Amino acid sequence: MRTADKILEVQHLGKYFQSSTSGKVTALRDVSLRLSPGEFVTLVGPSGSGKSTLLNVLAGLEVPDQGGVDWGEQEKSVSVAYMQQKDLLLPWRTVLDNVLLGPEFDGPDAKRAAEPEARALLKRFHLDRFLQAYPAELSGGMRQRTALARTLMAGGELLLLDEPFGALDAITRLRLHEHLLEVWQDLRRTVLLVTHDVEEAVLLSTRVIVLSGRPGSIVAEVPIPIPHAQRRSSVEVLKLKNNILDLLRQHNGE
Repeated sequence: MRTADKILEVQHLGKYFQSSTSGKVTALRDVSLRLSPGEFVTLVGPSGSGKSTLLNVLAGLEVPDQGGVDWGEQEKSVSVAYMQQKDLLLPWRTVLDNVLLGPEFDGPDAKRAAEPEARALLKRFHLDRFLQAYPAELSGGMRQRTALARTLMAGGELLLLDEPFGALDAITRLRLHEHLLEVWQDLRRTVLLVTHDVEEAVLLSTRVIVLSGRPGSIVAEVPIPIPHAQRRSSVEVLKLKNNILDLLRQHNGE
């Protein structure tokens, strides 16, 4: 039975792929980690270290070749919402209808019931003037805010975020960081974020997990005990960032 101290546990997980040029390629090797309810955990690692592969396994898009994921007594008892780097908004749907896509799968009554919450969330993300706009009419930052709102409205206990801010400018990223933290602190969903940006990881997370280069395996878990409100002015944040960067240099892989 899923206990109060964990939402899921990855146990000795391994994953490989077949390549036409190099044969069997191991993406992940002996990865074990536990996520507790309400945590904000970030995965960092070199390119090709299997970060996105791990999210795909947790989302049910890939099947592990070794080990597995403990979701509790019932198969996948944790509901999952997944946001990838590309916003993947449906171009023929308005902002509001894109955000209501998750509840719509539960039927028209569920969609109608969820609409006030969706409108409130879009207002919080400063998108309330664009409810009837289409994705082509939005800036990159507005599209990502819409995609984040859609992910939150999907209602998952676990939010998987795969480099959702990677293509944005610095100011837009900062604003989205603030939006995400506000919602996380209010709703206390469990978040697993993948990023290449070590500073982003330290500023947002309660814990940072460092993966080695391919094949990806966990080389360190770095807790971030500093209150979020103090992080941008904390000398300790710089020390933690440099510590993680040193770990990445030491374990860059093949």
